Amino acid sequence: DDPDPQFFWLCFADGRRRVDYVLVYHCKRRQSQHRHSVVSNGNVPSQSPTPSRRSTKGDILEAVLEAGLAMEPANELQDKIREEFERGLQEEGLEIEHDKEVCMRTVRFTRLHVPWSILSREAELLKIRVPTKKTYQLKEKTGLMGVISSFWMKINQPFQPGVPEPQDPRIRVLSQPFSRDKLHLFDIKSKNNFFSNATRGRIAYEILRRTACTQTCQTMGISSLLAKGVYDSAFPLHDGDFDSSEDKEHRNDRQMLHEEWANYGACCKYQPMDLIRKYFGEKIGLYFAWLGVYTQLLIPASALGVAVFLYGCFTVDTNVPSQEMCDERLNFTMCPLCDRVCDYWQLSSICSTARTSYLFDNHATVGFAIFMSLWAAVFLEHWKRRQRCLQHSWDLTGMEDDEVRKVPSISEY
Repeated sequence: DDPDPQFFWLCFADGRRRVDYVLVYHCKRRQSQHRHSVVSNGNVPSQSPTPSRRSTKGDILEAVLEAGLAMEPANELQDKIREEFERGLQEEGLEIEHDKEVCMRTVRFTRLHVPWSILSREAELLKIRVPTKKTYQLKEKTGLMGVISSFWMKINQPFQPGVPEPQDPRIRVLSQPFSRDKLHLFDIKSKNNFFSNATRGRIAYEILRRTACTQTCQTMGISSLLAKGVYDSAFPLHDGDFDSSEDKEHRNDRQMLHEEWANYGACCKYQPMDLIRKYFGEKIGLYFAWLGVYTQLLIPASALGVAVFLYGCFTVDTNVPSQEMCDERLNFTMCPLCDRVCDYWQLSSICSTARTSYLFDNHATVGFAIFMSLWAAVFLEHWKRRQRCLQHSWDLTGMEDDEVRKVPSISEY
């Protein structure tokens, strides 16, 4: 299963295995003349332009490089922790590739690849839902509801993002939790592309999170190593460059998100929620869905707030209390605000403060407060409905039950 040619530079040196996660750390340089060894699990490329064959699990190659400038770890303890941690990752089944040559830079990268056997194992343990070969068709709306729905779709058509849509939106694919015993039920066209990049990154992070270092230090997971400074950063890679492609039919997901979502020119369009969910995962997709609903419902609230402010601007000259405060002819003398130090003061000195406070606290403010109380209730119910629709569309209906089952009981501690 060869990857797409445009993703060739996102793969290992053999051009076949995809980089699923990257670990970054720093090294200290020193001048010396000695031989430098790079140890990896079959990721040092050959001189032949053709991709090398995938090495079997456990095979370790050692490439010895002659270098005048060698890298010395900034901290020997951190170097030992990294070695133990990466050895634990290899025992979990991950394939690792280090920098192929010694260079002047002090930043070093460790690339991780999750093979199919580990992807299928972890997907089954995490109960990740994947598409099957079975499809079903949604019932078409008829009658008055069908007319209203069709009319609403025509109105919203200019505000839809320019992302590819399925030929028949009413046809949905049935998804089920992944199982290695039922591979014949799933729509596996290519093992290399069956799991999305978000799912591959999630599986890689799950392995990084639970891998422990017990010999060099009592540490569990990549988060602790990042906090200790063993690694500077850990992240998955994007799907190629985000620059716009001239051929819009062959744009990758990142380019479509950059043009149709992360762009000021698309601020008046709806968010491509399915594409966001595909690229970033369900949790980030639900967050931006909530943010979109919140921003959308803030439009009437902000419009009414501006109207209340304008009402205050137009009626500030007719407000009797502020007129009396600003009329210097009345000569209201107020008592001192404190003993001994403070003096008598004129009420007209706070004229600007009184007029400004009326702009935001006038008779229309009472109606605006009542409206915001009702708005909060409407927003909460609307988001509940939107959340349930997305959970049904994204097959997340059993996610809450799975999370409850993962919480251990008190007796397990």
